[in-house]
Amino acid sequence: MKSIGFLKDMTVLSVEQAAALPYCTWRLAVEGADVIRVEPLWGDPNRKVGKKVIVEEDMNAYFMSVNAGKKGISLNLDTPKGQEILGELIDKLEVDVFASNQIPENYKKLGIDYERLSSIKSDIIWVGISGFGPDRSEPAYDPMIQAYSGIMDTNGEPNTPPLRFGVSIVDIEAGNQAYSEIMKALYLREKTGKGRRIDISMLDCAMSLLSLQVPLVSLGIDIPKTGNFHPNFTPVGVYKTKNGYISIAVGNEAQWRSMIEFPDFESLDKPEYSTNNDRTAHANQLTDDINSVLHNKHTSEVIQMFKKAKIPVSEVSTIKDVLEDSYLSKKLLHIKDPKTDLEVTLAPPPVIPTVKPDLSFPPRFGEHNKEIYATLGYNASDLKKKGVI
Repeated sequence: MKSIGFLKDMTVLSVEQAAALPYCTWRLAVEGADVIRVEPLWGDPNRKVGKKVIVEEDMNAYFMSVNAGKKGISLNLDTPKGQEILGELIDKLEVDVFASNQIPENYKKLGIDYERLSSIKSDIIWVGISGFGPDRSEPAYDPMIQAYSGIMDTNGEPNTPPLRFGVSIVDIEAGNQAYSEIMKALYLREKTGKGRRIDISMLDCAMSLLSLQVPLVSLGIDIPKTGNFHPNFTPVGVYKTKNGYISIAVGNEAQWRSMIEFPDFESLDKPEYSTNNDRTAHANQLTDDINSVLHNKHTSEVIQMFKKAKIPVSEVSTIKDVLEDSYLSKKLLHIKDPKTDLEVTLAPPPVIPTVKPDLSFPPRFGEHNKEIYATLGYNASDLKKKGVI
């Protein structure tokens, strides 16, 4: 399959598993990069996670999400020969970006440390994603980092226990920041001819998401949990209509004045709701008043009114709704397994390429061993017998 996209001449070699780094390299693949994922002899554990959607091992549903568009090889980096071959791959394939999400203390042990790989290819861009960066070599996953970073303290209804966000925001944010730093490094390499080392801390990425909360707390301002509602802007939240739920986000006084001019909404024109700060101080009462108005109105009716007045509003979609919505579904990507004809729909990257990529199906374990090791002059069967792949 011929690559398209602005990264079509770039080669990425990634010792990856789980989600954060695979999401980053998936974004690179979407933009046309030739991404080769390297797995140990036991494979990426995510291959066995979720429902089995193909009648074969190591291709379970969870693995499908962020591994399309890549090639896959196995390699035993616990052996000197495996590390030697990794170096040959870096050299012979003229790898632009090497990436790993191993624990930092294992970099040298596996022969994937920046010092070694940059000695093989001086302008290589080396990327490591880990829980805490090189300072703390500890295992970490998204839920634990959500807890430690303070993110869980912002989530949930009042007086509820800590609550994990329903999406893997730390994994995705770490992947996005790694992608961003790679773009920066490619630009600098074009200007200077030099590669660089990039260390991405999942914890740092998570803490950056608290950019609006940390300053307030440092000033002694308590930020209560407000669930679907906003602690500083009112009315912003999810409200019940006659036949469902809608999200309303009033962000300024002009929008509020437009809202209370609608039929039946005039009842909200009260002194205690005059300003945003007033409305926030009486948020619970206002929520009850809005729900009383919406109780007899259909979702479509309210959306039509509010959109006409330029007030941000939306129905609350399920993910199944997204797959079926005529507007949203156009943004989704699709892959098909040539072996089984299984079709999988993928969420889009944050910025959708002008030309949608034609991504290959996620690779089977070691699927491209024969092809890639042949470029180095190796026989894949011989390497397998020796326990190298």
